[in-house]
Amino acid sequence: MRSVDLRSVADGPRRTAHEYVRATLRAAILGGALQGGSRLVQADVARELGVSTTPVREALRDLATEGLVTLDAHRGGIVKRLSFAELYEIHELCQILEPEAMRRAVERIGDDELGAARELAERMEQETDPTRWTELNREFHAILTNAAGSQRLVTILRGLRDSAAPYVALAQRARDPEQVQTANRQHAEIIEAFLARDGDRCASLMHDHVELTVRDLVASRDLFDDSSAS
Repeated sequence: MRSVDLRSVADGPRRTAHEYVRATLRAAILGGALQGGSRLVQADVARELGVSTTPVREALRDLATEGLVTLDAHRGGIVKRLSFAELYEIHELCQILEPEAMRRAVERIGDDELGAARELAERMEQETDPTRWTELNREFHAILTNAAGSQRLVTILRGLRDSAAPYVALAQRARDPEQVQTANRQHAEIIEAFLARDGDRCASLMHDHVELTVRDLVASRDLFDDSSAS
């Protein structure tokens, strides 16, 4: 593992050792401190974070499930390299499924869920840290999707969100302040459409929201490992 002060990126209160390691590694990956191809050796991570190898192994398994790392045969993992081709595959699926999820969710979502989503949107408006913004964004979309009433659809979209997280984080780091404001404004518009119970508008807004992230990344495609791909 290349030299990275993992303790400097730990965010929030420390709970279990497993949660601490997982949150710290996720923040380092999404924040760009650990880039694609970085090797994560269990013993090295454990020593740096002051834990045993057991929570490190559990955390790496979780991150592998999320698509942030791939496990290797040498008691560790490798941070996944970002692929422009994969981004487009994720994008195409999200463009199909997320608007449909919004149409379903708008009639089912409760006041408590909408309140929680609105609170997250407001927090994102004040957030200046790209990694934290990405985590809040993930929670925001999860609340809306979970109201769709289809466990299969929710599971598929959760997997897509997990795979998309490093791309969203990259988009945040590459965006200028005006683009961030546009994303935040879209979140607020989505909430207002939900409050109006306007399924078609929710679907249209979500389509545009997904497209915004992709446009930002297309403009920064030289950051990808397969940037020469068409």
